[in-house]
Formats: sequence, C-alpha cells, structure tokens
Amino acid sequence: MLKDQDRIFTNIYGMHDRSLAGAKARGHWDGTADIIKKGRDWIIDQMKASGLRGRGGAGFPTGLKWSFMPKESDGRPAYLVVNADESEPGTCKDREIMRHDPHTLIEGCLIASFAMNANACYIYIRGEYIREREALQAAIDAAYDDGLLGKNAAGSGWDFDLYLSHGAGAYICGEETALLESLEGKKGMPRMKPPFPAGAGLYGCPTTVNNVESIAVVPTILRRGPEWFAGFGRPNNAGTKLFAISGHVNNPCVVEEAMSISFEELIERHCGGIRGGWSNLKAVIPGGSSVPLLPGKIMKDEAIMDFDWLREQKSGLGTAAVIVMDNDTDIIKAIWRLSAFYKHESCGQCTPCREGTGWMMRVMDRLVKGNAEPEEIDMLLDVTKQVEGHTICALGDAAAWPIQGLIRHFRDEIEDRIKHKRAGRSSAVAAE
Repeated sequence: MLKDQDRIFTNIYGMHDRSLAGAKARGHWDGTADIIKKGRDWIIDQMKASGLRGRGGAGFPTGLKWSFMPKESDGRPAYLVVNADESEPGTCKDREIMRHDPHTLIEGCLIASFAMNANACYIYIRGEYIREREALQAAIDAAYDDGLLGKNAAGSGWDFDLYLSHGAGAYICGEETALLESLEGKKGMPRMKPPFPAGAGLYGCPTTVNNVESIAVVPTILRRGPEWFAGFGRPNNAGTKLFAISGHVNNPCVVEEAMSISFEELIERHCGGIRGGWSNLKAVIPGGSSVPLLPGKIMKDEAIMDFDWLREQKSGLGTAAVIVMDNDTDIIKAIWRLSAFYKHESCGQCTPCREGTGWMMRVMDRLVKGNAEPEEIDMLLDVTKQVEGHTICALGDAAAWPIQGLIRHFRDEIEDRIKHKRAGRSSAVAAE
C-alpha cells in the first residue's frame, strides 16, 4: 500500500490548488536549478538507477532512452517531445496530470530537456482534450511569468522554451513517429525505423519522445533519490504508477499505487470491489485496449500488476488502464467493438493492417451473431498472426492481440454461440 507521503502526484483529484503557488506549496519547483547544475550525466545516471520504465505502454527504460541522444551537438538543435495524445481506449491518467497537477510535467520537461541537451520541448496533446489544454497552457504561461521557463530557466543558466501543440484526435498520432509527422504539419503516418528519432526525429534533428507520466515523475525521483523510487515494486518493475480503472467496479478511479500491487488489492482498496462481488468477475483487460484480456479467475487469484508478470501471461501492463468486465458482458461483442476501433484508426500505410483490420472486424461481426463456421475461429487466429509483427508501427499488433486473447481464453463461448445459432436454424427448418 502506497503511503500518502510517497505519492508523486499530490493533486491528481484536483482537491488542492493547481496554480503555480499551489504546486510550489506542495514541493514542486523546489531546488530545480540545483538539480540542473549537477549536470547531464548525473541526471541520466540517476534516472537509470531509479529503474523507471516508460509509462506510455512499451515500458522501455527511460534513462537508457535518454542516453541515446548525441552527447555533443553537430549543429542541429535537439528536441524533447512529450506524447500527450493518450488515445488508447480505457486510458485517462495523463489527462488528470495535465488538468490538476500540470507543474509536475512542466518541471519534468525542463529537467529532461536539459539532460538531453534540448533547448525546446513540444507537448503534443490530443484533439479532444480541450479543458486539459487550457489548464496546461495557463500553467505554462504562469511558469514563463515566474521566470521558470524562457531565458535562464528557473535560474539554472539554461535557456528553455516549452510549446503546446494541439492534435486533431487521431489514435495513430500516439505512435511516436506519426506524432512527429503530425507536429511537422504532415499526415500522421508512422515512419520507417531506422533512423530512430534519437538520430533523426523532429525536423530531422535528434529527438526523444516520452509519455506525460514518464516525464512528470522525473523531478520527484531526482529530489528523493533513485533508491527511494526503486524501493517500490519488484526488481525491473520499479516505482509508483498511475492506474486508470474503469468498467464493472463499484468505484472507477485513477489512482497512484506502487508497482507490483496485486490486482485484488488494487480493486478492493481503491474501487470498492467488483460490481456484484468477485464471483461476478469475467475478464480483465489489464493495460488499455490493445493488450490481450485475461480471465477473471487468473486475475483474482494470481495477478501482479507489473510489466513482467503480465507479459508472462501473454498480456501486458501497457498504460495500466484496467478495464474490468463482469459476467453480464458480451465478451465477443466487446472485442468486436475494439476491432472496429482499430479498423477505423488504421492509417492505411501497411497492407496487412489496412486490409487485415477490416477483415478481422467483419469476421468478429459474424462471430458476435453466431453466423459463422467453427473453422473460421482458427482462420481468424491465423489472420491475426499475419497482421501481428508485419507492420511499420504497433497498430497491427494492437488490433490482433485483443482477438488472440479472446480466442485463447473464451474459445468455448464463441463455439457455443455458433452451435446455439445452428440449433436455432435447424429447429426452424424442422418446424417448417
């Protein structure tokens, strides 16, 4: 159980003053210049020691990612880009940071940009986040007025500018290279890698793209020390994490907890349990809509909410958007709904994804109604394997995995529906 004094996000529910004065009163912007004066290498070493892994889904070690940036400039500017697109269905953690605790992010942008030798940072916020954008822009303006951004930012001797860029509401722009294309004013379509953004990213310059939460936790880690942060969670799964829990729980919420907390404790402590009791739990999507679901029994008895345990179960922590489904859920229809989403959001650049997402959605549509042959289940599984891993970005995988999870754990339910529909058809024929 995470104690209140160990919470990084002290205003996630907006109960306190979100202004700059309120943030300073809660300990933000405290000694920022002193942190920066310790130098780039020190900051990156501290981040590596903390064990922080990216909070945007992939879980790549943050300090390592920063170290890929060129040590010496070759004349090109360097950039930090913060991914605030947050379009993964079920995920709503970053919006709480931007809405209620924006100065954690702004201070993190300054420190992280300095560590990567970047004098400018762009925050790319999703198109639907209107109020969040207003709150964040007001916080950026207040930081400029107070001398925390701009020339000699926060008295550190480092010149730093922070820009807020508004997207137009495309899921694909959450993929880092598509986000860079969109920032440059082009269509949001993923780029081939290499070159990786650290070599040629925004405007062809060295760039690192990080999630909002990954950047917002940086100042607190550097103040309290990497050992403190690494003290939470299992080895290789360090720190605290925002969990966004939705669906059939008594009290859906966004909550900061220690990594590696058990699923049962997370739900009991913060959500008041499962709607209708634990016996009513059918399935859980543990990390946003693109990771495969897991059956309720496994989640209740064994689940540890961290990267490694969920990966061992052929699922993933992703963004830690926990979607809970009870026995009233039509699970086949729920996964069909996700496949319709991925079909709609595919950018169409790669043939397996462009054709495969529509194909998978249409077969799922037949499975929902039971109008399919039993052989089509394996055929659908085979198509997901042809899409997965054969695209430039991970959208193909994201479209394939929910369906694979459904077939892996709820195949009998799909077969029963087909049988039931056939029995209905044959009895109708007999009646004639």
